[in-house]
Amino acid sequence: MAPHISRKTRVIGGGLAAAALLAAGITAGTAGASPAPSPHKDASPLQLSASHRAELLRDADTTKAQTAKALGLGGQEKLVVKDVIKDADGTTHTRYDRTFAGLPVLGGDLVVHTAKGGAIKSTTKSTQKSIKVASTTAKIAPQAAAKSAQGTAVKSLAAKQAPAAQTPKKVVWAASGTPVLAYDTVVKGVQKDGTPSRLHVITDANTGKKLFQYDEIHTGKGESEYSGSVELGTKKEGSGFTLTDDGRGGHKTSNLGNSESGDGKAFTDDDDAWGTGKPDDPQTAAVDAHYGAALTWDYYKTVHGRSGIKGDGKGASSRVHYGNSYVNAFWDDSCFCMTYGDGEGNKKPLTAIDVAAHEMSHGVTSATANLTYSGESGGLNEGTSDIFGTSVEFYAKNAKDPGDYLIGEKIDINGDGKPLRYMDKPSKDGQSQDNWDSNTGNLDPHYSSGVANHFFYLLSEGSGAKEIGGVKYDSPTADGKKVEGIGRDKAEKIWFKALTEYMTSNTDYKAAREATKKAATDLYGADSAEVKGVEAAWTGVAVK
Repeated sequence: MAPHISRKTRVIGGGLAAAALLAAGITAGTAGASPAPSPHKDASPLQLSASHRAELLRDADTTKAQTAKALGLGGQEKLVVKDVIKDADGTTHTRYDRTFAGLPVLGGDLVVHTAKGGAIKSTTKSTQKSIKVASTTAKIAPQAAAKSAQGTAVKSLAAKQAPAAQTPKKVVWAASGTPVLAYDTVVKGVQKDGTPSRLHVITDANTGKKLFQYDEIHTGKGESEYSGSVELGTKKEGSGFTLTDDGRGGHKTSNLGNSESGDGKAFTDDDDAWGTGKPDDPQTAAVDAHYGAALTWDYYKTVHGRSGIKGDGKGASSRVHYGNSYVNAFWDDSCFCMTYGDGEGNKKPLTAIDVAAHEMSHGVTSATANLTYSGESGGLNEGTSDIFGTSVEFYAKNAKDPGDYLIGEKIDINGDGKPLRYMDKPSKDGQSQDNWDSNTGNLDPHYSSGVANHFFYLLSEGSGAKEIGGVKYDSPTADGKKVEGIGRDKAEKIWFKALTEYMTSNTDYKAAREATKKAATDLYGADSAEVKGVEAAWTGVAVK
Protein backbone atom coordinates (compact mmCIF):
# COMPACT_ATOMS: atom_id res chain seq x y z
CA MET A 1 0.00 0.00 0.00
CA ALA A 2 1.28 3.45 -0.85
CA PRO A 3 2.57 5.60 1.96
CA HIS A 4 -0.02 8.16 2.91
CA ILE A 5 1.15 11.69 2.40
CA SER A 6 -0.64 14.87 3.11
CA ARG A 7 -3.57 15.66 0.90
CA LYS A 8 -3.57 18.06 -1.97
CA THR A 9 -0.21 16.98 -3.36
CA ARG A 10 -0.30 13.49 -2.17
CA VAL A 11 1.03 10.25 -3.22
CA ILE A 12 2.65 7.30 -4.43
CA GLY A 13 4.54 4.61 -2.97
CA GLY A 14 7.98 3.63 -4.02
CA GLY A 15 7.23 2.89 -7.58
CA LEU A 16 8.64 4.05 -10.83
CA ALA A 17 11.48 6.43 -11.02
CA ALA A 18 9.63 9.38 -12.27
CA ALA A 19 10.66 12.11 -14.52
CA ALA A 20 12.41 14.68 -12.54
CA LEU A 21 11.47 18.17 -11.86
CA LEU A 22 10.05 19.73 -8.75
CA ALA A 23 7.84 22.61 -9.24
CA ALA A 24 7.68 25.90 -7.62
CA GLY A 25 4.44 26.75 -6.06
CA ILE A 26 3.73 23.36 -4.60
CA THR A 27 3.24 23.10 -0.88
CA ALA A 28 5.89 21.57 1.35
CA GLY A 29 8.19 18.86 0.13
CA THR A 30 9.22 20.12 -3.27
CA ALA A 31 11.72 17.40 -3.83
CA GLY A 32 14.49 19.14 -2.36
CA ALA A 33 16.23 21.33 -4.85
CA SER A 34 17.78 24.58 -3.91
CA PRO A 35 18.55 27.08 -6.67
CA ALA A 36 22.03 26.91 -8.12
CA PRO A 37 24.20 29.91 -7.41
CA SER A 38 23.65 32.66 -9.96
CA PRO A 39 26.49 33.59 -12.28
CA HIS A 40 27.42 37.16 -13.14
CA LYS A 41 24.16 38.92 -12.40
CA ASP A 42 24.03 41.37 -15.29
CA ALA A 43 24.00 38.72 -18.03
CA SER A 44 21.66 36.29 -16.29
CA PRO A 45 18.25 35.82 -17.97
CA LEU A 46 15.42 37.48 -16.08
CA GLN A 47 12.44 35.46 -14.97
CA LEU A 48 9.77 37.13 -17.09
CA SER A 49 6.14 37.18 -16.07
CA ALA A 50 3.66 36.11 -18.75
CA SER A 51 2.51 39.72 -19.20
CA HIS A 52 6.06 41.11 -19.43
CA ARG A 53 7.05 38.48 -21.98
CA ALA A 54 3.90 39.17 -24.01
CA GLU A 55 4.70 42.88 -23.95
CA LEU A 56 8.23 42.28 -25.24
CA LEU A 57 6.88 40.04 -28.00
CA ARG A 58 4.32 42.70 -29.00
CA ASP A 59 7.01 45.36 -29.08
CA ALA A 60 9.19 43.17 -31.29
CA ASP A 61 6.27 42.44 -33.60
CA THR A 62 5.41 46.14 -33.87
CA THR A 63 8.97 47.07 -34.84
CA LYS A 64 9.87 44.01 -36.96
CA ALA A 65 9.75 45.96 -40.24
CA GLN A 66 12.22 48.52 -38.88
CA THR A 67 14.39 45.70 -37.55
CA ALA A 68 14.42 44.00 -40.96
CA LYS A 69 15.48 47.29 -42.54
CA ALA A 70 18.21 47.85 -39.96
CA LEU A 71 19.54 44.36 -40.71
CA GLY A 72 19.60 45.11 -44.42
CA LEU A 73 17.13 42.39 -45.37
CA GLY A 74 15.66 42.39 -48.87
CA GLY A 75 12.30 43.94 -49.73
CA GLN A 76 10.62 40.53 -50.03
CA GLU A 77 11.89 39.33 -46.66
CA LYS A 78 9.87 39.66 -43.47
CA LEU A 79 10.57 38.71 -39.88
CA VAL A 80 8.25 36.57 -37.75
CA VAL A 81 8.75 36.94 -33.97
CA LYS A 82 9.25 33.58 -32.22
CA ASP A 83 10.78 34.08 -28.76
CA VAL A 84 12.35 36.70 -26.51
CA ILE A 85 14.74 36.62 -23.54
CA LYS A 86 15.79 39.62 -21.50
CA ASP A 87 18.90 39.76 -19.32
CA ALA A 88 19.27 41.59 -16.03
CA ASP A 89 21.45 44.27 -17.68
CA GLY A 90 18.65 45.14 -20.10
CA THR A 91 20.05 43.27 -23.10
CA THR A 92 17.22 41.66 -25.07
CA HIS A 93 17.60 38.63 -27.34
CA THR A 94 14.74 38.35 -29.84
CA ARG A 95 14.47 35.26 -32.00
CA TYR A 96 12.85 35.52 -35.43
CA ASP A 97 11.88 33.17 -38.22
CA ARG A 98 11.95 34.61 -41.72
CA THR A 99 9.74 34.58 -44.83
CA PHE A 100 10.52 35.42 -48.46
CA ALA A 101 7.67 36.54 -50.70
CA GLY A 102 5.34 35.05 -48.10
CA LEU A 103 7.06 31.65 -48.09
CA PRO A 104 8.68 30.23 -44.92
CA VAL A 105 12.48 30.26 -45.08
CA LEU A 106 13.82 27.03 -43.60
CA GLY A 107 17.22 27.80 -42.12
CA GLY A 108 16.60 31.54 -42.17
CA ASP A 109 16.10 32.02 -38.44
CA LEU A 110 18.12 34.62 -36.56
CA VAL A 111 18.51 36.21 -33.13
CA VAL A 112 18.85 39.98 -32.71
CA HIS A 113 20.70 41.12 -29.58
CA THR A 114 19.78 44.66 -28.53
CA ALA A 115 21.20 46.85 -25.78
CA LYS A 116 19.09 48.39 -23.03
CA GLY A 117 18.53 51.53 -25.09
CA GLY A 118 17.34 49.58 -28.12
CA ALA A 119 20.46 49.71 -30.26
CA ILE A 120 21.37 46.47 -32.06
CA LYS A 121 24.55 45.02 -30.55
CA SER A 122 24.88 41.98 -32.81
CA THR A 123 22.93 39.39 -34.76
CA THR A 124 23.22 35.60 -34.75
CA LYS A 125 22.10 34.11 -38.10
CA SER A 126 21.61 30.51 -39.12
CA THR A 127 22.90 31.42 -42.59
CA GLN A 128 25.02 34.26 -43.91
CA LYS A 129 23.65 33.77 -47.44
CA SER A 130 21.33 36.37 -48.97
CA ILE A 131 17.78 35.05 -49.03
CA LYS A 132 16.49 35.24 -52.59
CA VAL A 133 15.30 32.94 -55.36
CA ALA A 134 14.82 33.83 -59.00
CA SER A 135 11.16 32.80 -59.02
CA THR A 136 8.59 31.40 -56.63
CA THR A 137 6.93 29.42 -59.42
CA ALA A 138 7.86 25.75 -59.16
CA LYS A 139 8.78 23.63 -62.18
CA ILE A 140 7.95 20.40 -60.33
CA ALA A 141 4.30 19.66 -59.52
CA PRO A 142 3.46 19.23 -55.81
CA GLN A 143 2.07 15.75 -56.57
CA ALA A 144 5.49 14.67 -57.83
CA ALA A 145 7.15 16.01 -54.68
CA ALA A 146 4.62 14.13 -52.52
CA LYS A 147 5.25 10.87 -54.37
CA SER A 148 9.01 11.28 -54.00
CA ALA A 149 8.60 12.03 -50.28
CA GLN A 150 6.51 8.89 -49.84
CA GLY A 151 9.30 6.86 -51.43
CA THR A 152 11.79 8.36 -49.00
CA ALA A 153 9.50 7.52 -46.09
CA VAL A 154 9.12 3.91 -47.24
CA LYS A 155 12.90 3.49 -47.13
CA SER A 156 13.39 5.40 -43.88
CA LEU A 157 10.58 3.67 -42.01
CA ALA A 158 10.99 0.28 -43.72
CA ALA A 159 7.28 0.44 -44.47
CA LYS A 160 5.61 -2.09 -46.75
CA GLN A 161 3.18 0.49 -48.09
CA ALA A 162 3.65 4.18 -48.83
CA PRO A 163 2.56 6.21 -45.77
CA ALA A 164 0.18 9.10 -46.21
CA ALA A 165 1.77 12.33 -47.46
CA GLN A 166 0.29 15.73 -46.73
CA THR A 167 0.05 18.34 -49.47
CA PRO A 168 3.57 19.71 -50.02
CA LYS A 169 4.15 23.28 -48.87
CA LYS A 170 6.29 25.63 -50.91
CA VAL A 171 9.26 27.02 -48.94
CA VAL A 172 12.67 28.55 -49.46
CA TRP A 173 15.41 26.12 -48.37
CA ALA A 174 18.34 28.08 -46.90
CA ALA A 175 19.76 25.67 -44.32
CA SER A 176 22.62 24.63 -46.62
CA GLY A 177 24.18 26.01 -49.78
CA THR A 178 22.55 28.68 -51.92
CA PRO A 179 18.86 29.26 -51.06
CA VAL A 180 16.47 27.48 -53.44
CA LEU A 181 12.74 27.16 -53.93
CA ALA A 182 11.63 23.87 -52.41
CA TYR A 183 8.73 21.76 -51.18
CA ASP A 184 8.38 20.63 -47.58
CA THR A 185 6.33 17.44 -47.54
CA VAL A 186 5.22 15.85 -44.27
CA VAL A 187 4.69 12.08 -44.44
CA LYS A 188 2.91 10.49 -41.50
CA GLY A 189 3.81 6.94 -40.60
CA VAL A 190 5.10 4.64 -37.86
CA GLN A 191 8.70 3.81 -37.04
CA LYS A 192 9.89 0.23 -36.51
CA ASP A 193 9.48 0.36 -32.73
CA GLY A 194 5.94 1.77 -32.89
CA THR A 195 6.88 5.43 -32.46
CA PRO A 196 4.76 7.71 -34.62
CA SER A 197 6.65 9.50 -37.39
CA ARG A 198 6.12 12.84 -39.09
CA LEU A 199 8.92 12.81 -41.60
CA HIS A 200 9.70 16.10 -43.34
CA VAL A 201 11.17 15.62 -46.81
CA ILE A 202 12.60 18.73 -48.47
CA THR A 203 12.60 18.56 -52.28
CA ASP A 204 14.01 21.05 -54.80
CA ALA A 205 10.91 22.50 -56.45
CA ASN A 206 12.69 22.95 -59.78
CA THR A 207 14.67 19.72 -60.14
CA GLY A 208 12.84 17.27 -57.88
CA LYS A 209 16.06 16.40 -56.06
CA LYS A 210 15.78 15.51 -52.38
CA LEU A 211 17.65 18.11 -50.35
CA PHE A 212 17.08 17.01 -46.77
CA GLN A 213 14.92 14.98 -44.41
CA TYR A 214 14.24 15.00 -40.67
CA ASP A 215 11.63 13.59 -38.31
CA GLU A 216 9.45 15.89 -36.26
CA ILE A 217 9.08 13.30 -33.50
CA HIS A 218 12.06 13.19 -31.13
CA THR A 219 12.52 9.95 -29.26
CA GLY A 220 14.49 8.62 -26.29
CA LYS A 221 14.50 5.53 -24.05
CA GLY A 222 14.08 5.08 -20.34
CA GLU A 223 12.23 3.40 -17.59
CA SER A 224 11.08 4.25 -14.13
CA GLU A 225 11.97 2.06 -11.21
CA TYR A 226 11.64 3.66 -7.72
CA SER A 227 11.05 7.30 -6.84
CA GLY A 228 9.69 6.68 -3.40
CA SER A 229 6.84 8.76 -2.01
CA VAL A 230 6.54 12.04 -3.87
CA GLU A 231 4.23 15.03 -3.84
CA LEU A 232 2.03 15.91 -6.78
CA GLY A 233 0.11 18.95 -7.93
CA THR A 234 -3.51 17.79 -8.25
CA LYS A 235 -6.89 19.46 -8.61
CA LYS A 236 -10.25 18.91 -6.92
CA GLU A 237 -12.86 18.27 -9.59
CA GLY A 238 -16.34 17.09 -8.75
CA SER A 239 -16.25 14.48 -6.01
CA GLY A 240 -12.62 13.52 -6.64
CA PHE A 241 -9.25 14.70 -7.90
CA THR A 242 -7.42 14.78 -11.22
CA LEU A 243 -3.75 14.97 -12.13
CA THR A 244 -3.95 18.62 -13.11
CA ASP A 245 -1.19 20.89 -11.83
CA ASP A 246 -2.43 24.48 -11.85
CA GLY A 247 0.75 25.55 -10.06
CA ARG A 248 2.68 24.58 -13.17
CA GLY A 249 0.66 25.99 -16.00
CA GLY A 250 -2.17 23.47 -15.78
CA HIS A 251 -0.04 20.47 -16.77
CA LYS A 252 -2.24 17.37 -17.15
CA THR A 253 -1.43 13.67 -17.13
CA SER A 254 -3.79 11.31 -18.94
CA ASN A 255 -4.24 7.60 -19.67
CA LEU A 256 -4.03 6.38 -23.28
CA GLY A 257 -5.06 2.90 -22.16
CA ASN A 258 -2.70 1.27 -24.69
CA SER A 259 -4.06 3.37 -27.53
CA GLU A 260 -1.67 5.07 -29.95
CA SER A 261 -3.71 8.18 -30.63
CA GLY A 262 -5.90 10.78 -28.96
CA ASP A 263 -5.52 12.75 -25.76
CA GLY A 264 -6.32 9.89 -23.42
CA LYS A 265 -8.69 9.90 -20.46
CA ALA A 266 -8.16 11.91 -17.31
CA PHE A 267 -6.91 9.99 -14.28
CA THR A 268 -9.25 10.45 -11.31
CA ASP A 269 -8.98 9.46 -7.67
CA ASP A 270 -11.40 9.84 -4.78
CA ASP A 271 -8.95 10.39 -1.92
CA ASP A 272 -6.01 12.06 -3.74
CA ALA A 273 -3.65 9.20 -2.81
CA TRP A 274 -2.26 7.93 -6.12
CA GLY A 275 -0.62 4.68 -7.16
CA THR A 276 0.91 1.78 -5.30
CA GLY A 277 4.45 1.93 -6.60
CA LYS A 278 3.78 -1.19 -8.68
CA PRO A 279 3.48 -1.20 -12.49
CA ASP A 280 0.29 -3.24 -12.43
CA ASP A 281 -1.51 -0.20 -11.00
CA PRO A 282 -2.17 2.17 -13.96
CA GLN A 283 -1.85 5.16 -11.65
CA THR A 284 1.77 4.42 -10.78
CA ALA A 285 3.15 5.35 -14.21
CA ALA A 286 0.98 8.45 -14.13
CA VAL A 287 2.46 9.47 -10.79
CA ASP A 288 5.99 9.20 -12.12
CA ALA A 289 5.18 11.09 -15.31
CA HIS A 290 3.37 13.85 -13.41
CA TYR A 291 6.22 14.12 -10.91
CA GLY A 292 8.77 14.30 -13.72
CA ALA A 293 6.88 17.09 -15.46
CA ALA A 294 6.76 19.05 -12.20
CA LEU A 295 10.50 18.63 -11.67
CA THR A 296 11.29 19.78 -15.19
CA TRP A 297 9.06 22.84 -14.83
CA ASP A 298 10.72 23.77 -11.53
CA TYR A 299 14.23 23.25 -12.83
CA TYR A 300 13.80 25.60 -15.79
CA LYS A 301 11.99 28.20 -13.70
CA THR A 302 14.31 28.13 -10.70
CA VAL A 303 17.66 27.70 -12.42
CA HIS A 304 17.09 29.49 -15.73
CA GLY A 305 14.15 31.81 -15.08
CA ARG A 306 12.07 30.13 -17.82
CA SER A 307 8.40 29.64 -17.01
CA GLY A 308 7.27 26.55 -18.89
CA ILE A 309 8.60 24.79 -21.97
CA LYS A 310 7.81 27.73 -24.26
CA GLY A 311 8.53 30.35 -21.63
CA ASP A 312 4.90 31.47 -21.74
CA GLY A 313 3.76 30.05 -18.40
CA LYS A 314 1.63 27.34 -20.02
CA GLY A 315 1.96 23.72 -19.04
CA ALA A 316 2.40 20.81 -21.44
CA SER A 317 0.72 17.43 -20.93
CA SER A 318 1.81 13.85 -20.33
CA ARG A 319 0.24 10.71 -21.77
CA VAL A 320 1.05 7.31 -20.27
CA HIS A 321 0.34 3.71 -21.32
CA TYR A 322 1.02 4.30 -25.02
CA GLY A 323 0.68 1.22 -27.21
CA ASN A 324 1.44 -2.33 -26.14
CA SER A 325 4.88 -3.18 -24.72
CA TYR A 326 6.21 0.03 -26.29
CA VAL A 327 9.82 0.43 -25.17
CA ASN A 328 10.25 4.15 -25.73
CA ALA A 329 9.07 7.65 -24.90
CA PHE A 330 8.81 10.76 -27.06
CA TRP A 331 8.09 14.47 -27.18
CA ASP A 332 5.61 15.71 -29.81
CA ASP A 333 5.37 19.44 -30.58
CA SER A 334 2.05 19.03 -32.39
CA CYS A 335 0.24 18.08 -29.16
CA PHE A 336 2.79 19.82 -26.92
CA CYS A 337 2.96 16.58 -24.99
CA MET A 338 5.19 13.92 -23.57
CA THR A 339 4.22 10.30 -24.25
CA TYR A 340 5.42 7.18 -22.40
CA GLY A 341 5.31 3.50 -23.28
CA ASP A 342 5.09 0.77 -20.64
CA GLY A 343 8.28 -1.06 -21.63
CA GLU A 344 8.88 -4.71 -22.38
CA GLY A 345 5.88 -6.80 -21.35
CA ASN A 346 4.16 -3.62 -20.11
CA LYS A 347 6.09 -3.98 -16.85
CA LYS A 348 8.58 -1.12 -16.98
CA PRO A 349 6.97 2.24 -17.81
CA LEU A 350 9.57 4.61 -19.28
CA THR A 351 9.11 7.41 -16.78
CA ALA A 352 12.53 7.82 -15.14
CA ILE A 353 13.60 11.31 -14.07
CA ASP A 354 16.31 11.85 -16.68
CA VAL A 355 14.16 10.32 -19.42
CA ALA A 356 11.19 12.60 -18.77
CA ALA A 357 13.36 15.70 -18.49
CA HIS A 358 15.26 14.67 -21.61
CA GLU A 359 12.11 14.39 -23.68
CA MET A 360 10.52 17.59 -22.39
CA SER A 361 13.76 19.44 -23.08
CA HIS A 362 13.24 18.65 -26.76
CA GLY A 363 10.30 21.01 -26.42
CA VAL A 364 12.54 23.75 -24.99
CA THR A 365 14.95 23.31 -27.89
CA SER A 366 12.08 23.46 -30.38
CA ALA A 367 10.80 26.70 -28.84
CA THR A 368 14.25 28.31 -28.95
CA ALA A 369 17.14 27.32 -31.25
CA ASN A 370 14.99 24.67 -32.98
CA LEU A 371 18.09 22.63 -33.83
CA THR A 372 17.25 20.55 -36.91
CA TYR A 373 17.08 16.87 -35.98
CA SER A 374 19.69 15.69 -38.47
CA GLY A 375 23.43 16.08 -39.02
CA GLU A 376 25.52 17.81 -36.36
CA SER A 377 22.59 20.01 -35.29
CA GLY A 378 20.70 16.78 -34.58
CA GLY A 379 23.50 15.61 -32.29
CA LEU A 380 23.39 18.95 -30.49
CA ASN A 381 19.62 18.60 -30.16
CA GLU A 382 19.95 15.17 -28.54
CA GLY A 383 22.92 16.27 -26.48
CA THR A 384 20.94 19.24 -25.16
CA SER A 385 18.23 16.88 -23.91
CA ASP A 386 20.81 14.61 -22.25
CA ILE A 387 22.48 17.63 -20.65
CA PHE A 388 19.24 18.96 -19.18
CA GLY A 389 17.92 15.48 -18.37
CA THR A 390 21.03 14.98 -16.24
CA SER A 391 20.76 18.50 -14.81
CA VAL A 392 17.15 17.94 -13.72
CA GLU A 393 18.10 14.62 -12.12
CA PHE A 394 20.78 16.37 -10.04
CA TYR A 395 18.34 19.20 -9.26
CA ALA A 396 15.68 16.79 -7.98
CA LYS A 397 17.88 15.42 -5.21
CA ASN A 398 15.73 12.30 -5.11
CA ALA A 399 17.36 9.74 -2.83
CA LYS A 400 15.85 6.88 -4.86
CA ASP A 401 17.27 8.21 -8.13
CA PRO A 402 20.26 10.48 -7.33
CA GLY A 403 21.90 12.66 -9.94
CA ASP A 404 24.68 11.21 -12.10
CA TYR A 405 26.26 11.55 -15.53
CA LEU A 406 24.62 8.37 -16.80
CA ILE A 407 21.63 8.45 -19.14
CA GLY A 408 18.80 5.96 -18.59
CA GLU A 409 20.63 4.12 -15.83
CA LYS A 410 17.31 2.90 -14.44
CA ILE A 411 16.17 1.36 -17.71
CA ASP A 412 18.10 -1.78 -18.36
CA ILE A 413 17.01 -1.59 -21.99
CA ASN A 414 19.90 -3.84 -22.99
CA GLY A 415 19.06 -6.37 -20.31
CA ASP A 416 22.52 -6.20 -18.73
CA GLY A 417 21.90 -3.50 -16.13
CA LYS A 418 24.07 -0.94 -17.92
CA PRO A 419 23.08 2.69 -18.65
CA LEU A 420 21.87 3.71 -22.08
CA ARG A 421 24.57 6.40 -22.45
CA TYR A 422 27.66 7.64 -20.57
CA MET A 423 28.59 11.33 -20.52
CA ASP A 424 32.16 10.91 -19.24
CA LYS A 425 33.10 8.51 -22.03
CA PRO A 426 30.22 8.16 -24.54
CA SER A 427 31.92 5.38 -26.54
CA LYS A 428 31.35 3.01 -23.62
CA ASP A 429 27.88 2.35 -25.06
CA GLY A 430 29.53 0.89 -28.17
CA GLN A 431 28.09 3.42 -30.64
CA SER A 432 28.44 7.02 -29.45
CA GLN A 433 31.38 9.27 -30.24
CA ASP A 434 33.76 10.61 -27.60
CA ASN A 435 35.19 13.23 -29.94
CA TRP A 436 34.26 15.11 -33.09
CA ASP A 437 35.50 14.02 -36.51
CA SER A 438 34.46 14.57 -40.12
CA ASN A 439 31.92 11.73 -39.92
CA THR A 440 30.02 13.10 -36.90
CA GLY A 441 27.26 14.66 -38.99
CA ASN A 442 26.52 11.33 -40.68
CA LEU A 443 25.66 9.53 -37.45
CA ASP A 444 22.28 9.05 -35.81
CA PRO A 445 21.69 12.05 -33.47
CA HIS A 446 21.64 9.69 -30.46
CA TYR A 447 25.29 8.80 -31.18
CA SER A 448 26.65 12.11 -32.52
CA SER A 449 25.30 13.60 -29.29
CA GLY A 450 28.22 11.94 -27.54
CA VAL A 451 30.45 14.90 -28.47
CA ALA A 452 28.12 17.36 -26.69
CA ASN A 453 27.69 15.04 -23.71
CA HIS A 454 31.45 14.56 -23.34
CA PHE A 455 32.01 18.33 -23.61
CA PHE A 456 29.46 18.98 -20.87
CA TYR A 457 31.01 16.41 -18.56
CA LEU A 458 34.53 17.81 -19.10
CA LEU A 459 33.30 21.37 -18.59
CA SER A 460 31.49 20.37 -15.40
CA GLU A 461 33.91 17.91 -13.80
CA GLY A 462 37.13 17.85 -15.77
CA SER A 463 39.08 14.89 -17.16
CA GLY A 464 40.58 11.83 -15.51
CA ALA A 465 39.42 9.30 -12.95
CA LYS A 466 37.18 10.37 -10.08
CA GLU A 467 34.17 9.33 -8.03
CA ILE A 468 31.10 11.56 -7.81
CA GLY A 469 28.11 10.63 -5.68
CA GLY A 470 29.29 7.05 -5.41
CA VAL A 471 29.68 6.62 -9.19
CA LYS A 472 33.13 6.16 -10.72
CA TYR A 473 34.03 8.06 -13.88
CA ASP A 474 37.15 8.25 -16.04
CA SER A 475 36.95 10.86 -18.79
CA PRO A 476 39.66 10.99 -21.48
CA THR A 477 40.46 13.91 -23.81
CA ALA A 478 41.15 13.87 -27.54
CA ASP A 479 44.68 15.24 -27.15
CA GLY A 480 45.49 13.63 -23.81
CA LYS A 481 45.71 16.98 -22.04
CA LYS A 482 44.10 17.51 -18.65
CA VAL A 483 40.92 19.59 -18.43
CA GLU A 484 39.82 21.27 -15.21
CA GLY A 485 36.06 21.45 -14.65
CA ILE A 486 34.26 24.68 -13.72
CA GLY A 487 31.35 23.00 -11.92
CA ARG A 488 28.03 21.72 -13.23
CA ASP A 489 26.00 24.73 -12.05
CA LYS A 490 28.02 27.08 -14.25
CA ALA A 491 28.12 24.61 -17.14
CA GLU A 492 24.30 24.35 -17.15
CA LYS A 493 23.89 28.12 -17.27
CA ILE A 494 26.39 28.47 -20.09
CA TRP A 495 24.68 25.78 -22.19
CA PHE A 496 21.21 27.23 -21.59
CA LYS A 497 22.29 30.75 -22.54
CA ALA A 498 24.08 29.45 -25.64
CA LEU A 499 21.03 27.42 -26.69
CA THR A 500 18.46 30.15 -26.19
CA GLU A 501 20.46 33.17 -27.34
CA TYR A 502 23.27 32.10 -29.67
CA MET A 503 22.30 28.83 -31.39
CA THR A 504 20.09 28.61 -34.49
CA SER A 505 18.44 25.80 -36.43
CA ASN A 506 21.58 24.65 -38.28
CA THR A 507 24.24 25.23 -35.60
CA ASP A 508 27.03 22.66 -35.91
CA TYR A 509 29.71 21.74 -33.37
CA LYS A 510 32.12 24.46 -34.45
CA ALA A 511 29.35 27.05 -34.11
CA ALA A 512 28.34 25.53 -30.74
CA ARG A 513 31.87 26.20 -29.51
CA GLU A 514 31.46 29.86 -30.45
CA ALA A 515 27.95 30.03 -28.95
CA THR A 516 29.08 28.66 -25.59
CA LYS A 517 32.15 30.90 -25.58
CA LYS A 518 29.91 33.95 -26.13
CA ALA A 519 27.55 32.76 -23.38
CA ALA A 520 30.43 32.25 -20.94
CA THR A 521 31.84 35.66 -21.85
CA ASP A 522 28.48 37.32 -21.18
CA LEU A 523 28.11 35.54 -17.85
CA TYR A 524 31.63 35.57 -16.47
CA GLY A 525 33.81 37.94 -18.52
CA ALA A 526 36.10 37.58 -21.54
CA ASP A 527 39.23 36.58 -19.60
CA SER A 528 37.45 34.42 -17.03
CA ALA A 529 38.36 30.91 -15.96
CA GLU A 530 34.92 29.87 -17.23
CA VAL A 531 35.65 31.00 -20.80
CA LYS A 532 39.02 29.24 -20.67
CA GLY A 533 37.22 26.17 -19.33
CA VAL A 534 34.80 26.21 -22.26
CA GLU A 535 37.65 26.41 -24.75
CA ALA A 536 39.59 23.63 -23.04
CA ALA A 537 36.57 21.32 -22.87
CA TRP A 538 35.81 21.77 -26.58
CA THR A 539 39.44 21.15 -27.46
CA GLY A 540 39.18 18.06 -25.27
CA VAL A 541 36.55 16.65 -27.66
CA ALA A 542 38.43 17.79 -30.80
CA VAL A 543 36.16 20.72 -31.65
CA LYS A 544 38.45 23.65 -32.51
